[in-house]
Amino acid sequence: MHDPIRMPAVFFRLRARLLEHIDMPLFLIVCALMLCGLATVYSATYDANNRAFAQLINMLCGLALMWGVAQVPPQKLMRFAVPLYVLGVVLLLLVFLLGVRVNGAQRWLSLGVVRIQPSEILKIAVPLMLAWYLHKHEATLRARHFAGAALLMLVPFALIAKQPDLGTAILVGAAGFYVIFFAGLPWKVMLGAVVAAAAAAPLLWSHLHDYQRRRILTLFDPSTDPLGAGYHIIQSTIAIGSGGVVGKGWLEGTQTHLEFIPERHTDFIFAVFSEEWGLLGNAFLLFLYTMLVARGMMIAANAPTLFSRAMAGSITLSFFTYIFVNMGMVSGILPVVGVPLPFISYGGTAVVMLCLALGILMSIQTHRMLVKK
Repeated sequence: MHDPIRMPAVFFRLRARLLEHIDMPLFLIVCALMLCGLATVYSATYDANNRAFAQLINMLCGLALMWGVAQVPPQKLMRFAVPLYVLGVVLLLLVFLLGVRVNGAQRWLSLGVVRIQPSEILKIAVPLMLAWYLHKHEATLRARHFAGAALLMLVPFALIAKQPDLGTAILVGAAGFYVIFFAGLPWKVMLGAVVAAAAAAPLLWSHLHDYQRRRILTLFDPSTDPLGAGYHIIQSTIAIGSGGVVGKGWLEGTQTHLEFIPERHTDFIFAVFSEEWGLLGNAFLLFLYTMLVARGMMIAANAPTLFSRAMAGSITLSFFTYIFVNMGMVSGILPVVGVPLPFISYGGTAVVMLCLALGILMSIQTHRMLVKK
């Protein structure tokens, strides 16, 4: 028979072991965002609720992966940098040969029962690879090392942009740039890059696809193409405005359930959330995101090594970029690009990779006292 006196002690030891390398502030913020996301996905896919259940499974898998990664010290995570980067690039090349084409874009690989989007892997693989590379040369960092890091970043950027998926390519490029920035990239080099990018803008414009140019031009006046390129912005801004201060209530969004909002369970899910929860709901969501970014920057500031600092900073600023771009896109102040809203938008690969990123953040935070400078 079990000793009833010893059972609580076993329970407390088990709980302590499970939470040993979990950063509780970060974990609670993520759980709150996931609950908001599940409720919104359920409402957005009310006629196909299997998606809400699938999202729940995705989130549980993501949380399990986050817990597992948090147990691994940052110095051991560095060992996965090269294999994960190589795997990601190989999968991107396979997309061009065996990829599934959806809506004119070839971005997915079919594995039988599931489809994966390899570009999501690069959102972690690129900063991980760059942080490892720059950490390896920390003692002798020179311009050639920053140039090498830029080249490592540009390879997957070009492959993803070619799919075409300019939104994800920009996010991958941003994640890589943040690593280089936190590694100590000189300001004069950054200013030079900005000037060069501005000078190359006309050339870049000529290489954009027609639909990408239309999205940018329609941003300034969506009414010029209300049933085409401007439709997404018009309908999303109507939904946001109709939510008012307190919203119409859960499952009561008319723009959502009359199917005026396009891509309402993925890229434009913020319009669904805004219509149902209004300004107050948006303020709460922004509060959660602000706390997540603030916690991530605190972890980056306290990181003991270049690898940890660069990874924590890149992951945190990448989250900020996803949030800013998605909300700006749905609100009509940025061009429409395929960027999901973290933990709110539906998507298995995206949720799992976000949890993987937060697992790395937790590893950096909870193991930082064990990492030698």
